[in-house]
Amino acid sequence: MIRLLPSFCLLLLVHASLNAQKPRARDIGIPFNGTTGKYNAITDVKGIEVGYSTIISGQGKNILGKGPVRTGVTAILPRGRNNNPVYANWYSLNGNGEMTGTTWITESGFLETPIMITNTNSVGVVRDAVLKWFVENHWYKEDFWYTYPVVAETYDGFLNDIYGFQVKESHAYEALNTASAGLVKEGNVGGGTGMMCLGFKGGTGTASRIIKLGDSTYTIGVLVQANFGRKSSLVITGVPVGRELMDTLNNEFNLPPQSYRQEGDGSIIVVVATDAPFLPHQLKRLAQRVPLGIGNVGGYGTNGSGDIFIAFSTANPAAFNRFDYAKLEVLPNDAMDPFFEATIQSVEESIINAMVAAETMEGINGNKSHALPHKLVIDLLRKYKRIK
Repeated sequence: MIRLLPSFCLLLLVHASLNAQKPRARDIGIPFNGTTGKYNAITDVKGIEVGYSTIISGQGKNILGKGPVRTGVTAILPRGRNNNPVYANWYSLNGNGEMTGTTWITESGFLETPIMITNTNSVGVVRDAVLKWFVENHWYKEDFWYTYPVVAETYDGFLNDIYGFQVKESHAYEALNTASAGLVKEGNVGGGTGMMCLGFKGGTGTASRIIKLGDSTYTIGVLVQANFGRKSSLVITGVPVGRELMDTLNNEFNLPPQSYRQEGDGSIIVVVATDAPFLPHQLKRLAQRVPLGIGNVGGYGTNGSGDIFIAFSTANPAAFNRFDYAKLEVLPNDAMDPFFEATIQSVEESIINAMVAAETMEGINGNKSHALPHKLVIDLLRKYKRIK
């Protein structure tokens, strides 16, 4: 008989948990407006691939450089492993955060690299790893090239040994190399592993919407790394869930003495993708609608929050050319209203999906973030007659 050590058992349970598809908001009965794509995910935009590296180890007192570790890396490849830049733009609601490479996106109108998301203290190592990955995978065919990787962050120091610099080059490689289309894992995965949202466990979430315009069908896909907001502000489909649950699983006002986290601290990174043919100035307009979706769930861009958003279009695959004229298809501004609405809806649902999928997590020094209580949420939606 083989006796498994407790730590090994923990790793097996974590591995099994990460490979299971978590319940989503619609699965437990939360209603949303709009028509979703096949996967209700950013990967409903054809060609997009998403990959993760999820790092979970240790428990108990935080020993700098040893853990406990609750962090990771997320990779979003706009055209998979095909190096073909896409039109893009970005917007910041509150700038207490980081997304590298954005100045060149503003200047050039193109996103030329994958989008990576990790924790606050790991932006540098992930950025450098992307450059090395480009070299090893011959991402650029030219002998001479330069590029500015896009790496964004939110802070997971309440649960993670963030000053131990646990994210390594290999983790960025893992996220890039495992990226795939189809179903996207949510909750405690990738860069969202150690994140908290609106008083409960947060993390990674995604959603999509289908837009029909004349004879054409387009998709909006969104992915969020949600780590923001006060519990008292949480709203789900118009119901003040946070206020109703203030005395339930109340970790927001009883933080352990080892934590310096203030109520409401945190950030959110949002990636908006579409296959609709938009130019960079139109993509900025999409990014500027993201805060309306965040506001629907109770976020309002607090002083300590980094709320940074990027939007890109996979249409016009021949748009990027250093020498020749490009022939483009472009939708007019007057056609954008359905895309604004779809973006807002997808952001709102992505955040709630992240919270529904996330599981209770205990991190450094016994700090704990509780999962959103599904049954209580549904009971409240019934109480407020949002559902029957």
